[in-house]
Amino acid sequence: MAWQPSPESLNTLAACLKDSLSGFDKTAQKNAELMLTQAKSSPDINNYLVYLFSSETPPSGLQCSVQDYFLVRSAAAIMLKNNIKTGTRQIPESSLSLIKMAIPMGLQDKNAQIRNYSGNIATEMIRRGGIMSWPELLPELLKMIGNESGQISNEAQEGAMAAMAKICEDNTKMLERELNGERPLNFILPKLIQATKCTLPKVRAQALTAINVFTPRKSQAMLNCVDDLLQHLFALASDSNNDVRRQVCRAFVQLIETRPDKLQPHLPDLVDYIITQQQSDDEDLACDAAEFFLAIGEHEHLWHALNPYISKIIPVLLKCMVYSPEDIALLGGASDDEDEDDLEQDIKPQFAKKSSARTANANGEGSADAAQNGNAYEKLASMDDNLEEGEIEDFEDGDDGNPDERWTLRKCSAAALDVFARDFRGPVFESILPYLTTNLKHEDWPYREAAVLALGAVAEGCIDIVTPHLPELVPYLISLLNDPEPVVRQITCWTLGRYSAWAADLADGTQKQLYFEPMMEGILTKMLDSNKKVQEAGASAFANLEEKAGKRLEPYSRPIIQQFVQCFKKYKDRNMFILYDCVQTLAEHIGPVLAQPNLVNELMPALINRWNTVSDQSRELFPLLECLSYVAMALNDAFTPYAEPIFIRCVNIIHQNLEASLALANDPALDAPDKDFLVTSLDLLSAIIQALDPTKSAKLVQQSQPAFFELLTFCMEDPTDEVRQSAYALLGDCAKYVFEQLEPSLANIFSVLLKQLDLDSILDEDIDSGFGVVNNACWSAGEIAIRHKSNMAPYVPELFQRLIEIITNPGIPKGVTENAAIALGRLGLGNGELLAPHLANFAEEFLNSMDEVDPSDEKATAFRGFTAIVEKNPMAMEKSLLHFFTSIARYRDLKLRSETKSGLHEDFQKALGIYRQIIPQFDQFFGQLQPQDQQTLRTTYVF
Repeated sequence: MAWQPSPESLNTLAACLKDSLSGFDKTAQKNAELMLTQAKSSPDINNYLVYLFSSETPPSGLQCSVQDYFLVRSAAAIMLKNNIKTGTRQIPESSLSLIKMAIPMGLQDKNAQIRNYSGNIATEMIRRGGIMSWPELLPELLKMIGNESGQISNEAQEGAMAAMAKICEDNTKMLERELNGERPLNFILPKLIQATKCTLPKVRAQALTAINVFTPRKSQAMLNCVDDLLQHLFALASDSNNDVRRQVCRAFVQLIETRPDKLQPHLPDLVDYIITQQQSDDEDLACDAAEFFLAIGEHEHLWHALNPYISKIIPVLLKCMVYSPEDIALLGGASDDEDEDDLEQDIKPQFAKKSSARTANANGEGSADAAQNGNAYEKLASMDDNLEEGEIEDFEDGDDGNPDERWTLRKCSAAALDVFARDFRGPVFESILPYLTTNLKHEDWPYREAAVLALGAVAEGCIDIVTPHLPELVPYLISLLNDPEPVVRQITCWTLGRYSAWAADLADGTQKQLYFEPMMEGILTKMLDSNKKVQEAGASAFANLEEKAGKRLEPYSRPIIQQFVQCFKKYKDRNMFILYDCVQTLAEHIGPVLAQPNLVNELMPALINRWNTVSDQSRELFPLLECLSYVAMALNDAFTPYAEPIFIRCVNIIHQNLEASLALANDPALDAPDKDFLVTSLDLLSAIIQALDPTKSAKLVQQSQPAFFELLTFCMEDPTDEVRQSAYALLGDCAKYVFEQLEPSLANIFSVLLKQLDLDSILDEDIDSGFGVVNNACWSAGEIAIRHKSNMAPYVPELFQRLIEIITNPGIPKGVTENAAIALGRLGLGNGELLAPHLANFAEEFLNSMDEVDPSDEKATAFRGFTAIVEKNPMAMEKSLLHFFTSIARYRDLKLRSETKSGLHEDFQKALGIYRQIIPQFDQFFGQLQPQDQQTLRTTYVF
């Protein structure tokens, strides 16, 4: 007998579902959520949810208004999808059969939202169970979309197409993989292309949406269909529906990267088409069209083909860079809002920046990456890191939010102008010069603002052509910092930041006074503007100026710090984040100058006041901890008075986070702890341990409660790559500065570290971040090896094997193999006899890696260890001896005065002496070296 619901249970469940979506009665909502959680344990719960969701009218006995019943159906669909997402395997087969029967009915529902929910459930079923868990679904959807019988309703066609688009987005790789000898996409893609001819515009648009999931991917199916797809795209280019044309533009954008050869013959017509679409009244369509020029300008080869059309394209880009009347209304006009508190939704989500890898070649990148464009036209990072493959967010791209906070036609056009300026240089500036002349002093601020934006956009590409005009332009821009319109002041900060390198590089003192100092002072002043967005733009521009000026800011450090301190007093939460960036960028570039007592006494109280204000749960901790890391490194021992409470709090944050992870393992209903708290706390601990006098660092580590290295070992085993990467960086720093405290914990630490060096443990999908962890693990192993020396013996066999696997694997990034080679060489310090029998198996790979490493203490100690191994088994070097001699000859940096460098010179001398004794025709062998290498060896060493 078919399953039937109990009327009483159905009524109770419906009431709970309705209340769970009620925003008016919070108590009823909370009670409903508790009851629904309990109901999940019922074996029939999914049957009830399907029943309610798929019934277009309230079941008999269910007293419900039309509006309330829609809420019930919606809540049932959401709960059903979540149940499938979290526990497909626990759902009985009978319930799965009911779901499979209900979904096609839901896709035909009169209500568009219910059709949408049906598609969500269908894609979740495929994602969790695979295509073969429901093999009938895709053919059935394609049959509904094609409407071959002519009996399928418009709603059903649209519902099926929307579901198919979701399945394509959420299961891209699954559709491309071979299944029972066939790839599903080979069958689906031609059908989707055919669906673009449907008479229903929603079906055409959704078909293109689904196709555009695959246009950036070089699958065999796309290769087979690309010509047919292009013909359909050209036919759809004049479609009356804006959404269809929008997807046509997106397809062209994606084909630039994957099939430029197919687009190039059609470029003249495409340029005209895109220019027309970019001037559409539909901003979403216009923005997608503008992306075409941005993408083609960034293409390695195709940009050259645009040269004949630059004079056509640039005026359109400039026209589209003016704020639209709608955007002006949303901006809210001029306002002094400095005293208004930020709303929670106005504060961008903060994430910990990825911990830097410890590299053999130190070329640290600047910290003010966000300041490079100051949000003038950056694509704002959305919180899509948590989305699964192909999953898209529920809101539409073109929301009605503040135009400063979203990707707009204006920003996209400015970004395209920036790219063209770098591509074509002179011709672009010539194209915009008349526009600048007319609009820079325009009486209407939107045109004034757009001209300043254009001038900033071409800064990088046209700097040589703009430079002669800058003595006139820069003072005018500085005057615009006092423009009555905040939006003009805002963009002027950004543009001045873009030209700050020119001002900073001025060698003449008079010119510096004329241009650099007024620019710096003007931007600093705007950091305390009466408008919060101008403050933000000023801070971002100043971080950019700090990057460009570097140490040349040292004479101005006091007034800069004083201004920062005023900002700490005045800023609301949102702008505090960019202020941290300003402080850390200054610390990074002027370093020890910041340790002057008068500067420390001004800056640190402001930072510590904020440190005491921000709670352990606030995401503001991420940029604050990162900022303090840079400050600690700059102050070195001058950071000591502030170190202990900060160190203790970081340890406590790590402890709380690890405890929360353990609690989550026992109770999955709990919220997952945010691992960014771990990353930033570990990084700050690293900075403090490096900054302080080692005896003071050792004391902090020793007094830590819970035990410092127990916590660190847990972090080294954390499932999150970024946490492990920071943990291994901290481990290496502990080896360098507090080895005595680390030593008793090495047995436990090596049991974890050796597992991390197993390349099989890196998952394919996490390969890039996984290599970052392996890199730091190698580096920390090397730092331990040079201090633990012969006590490393118990770990040498496995550690040697792991390091060999890394340096002999051509698929490993160069930086990782270099750190592995350095660690391998350092193992020879005290363990030469253990490694000597294997020397012939790794000598060449070691020397190859060392050829790429710049002179440093790491390289010197690695060569000392390697030479110690060579001394134990000199005959094993037969195939690599010439390479070894060449490496000795070309080793630079030996003249630097340090114990390591002078010791290496002696080690090289000893190795050369050994080979002079054991090679019968040594001079003949020596003659095989390059003449300059022979000369260097004879000059530097005694023969």
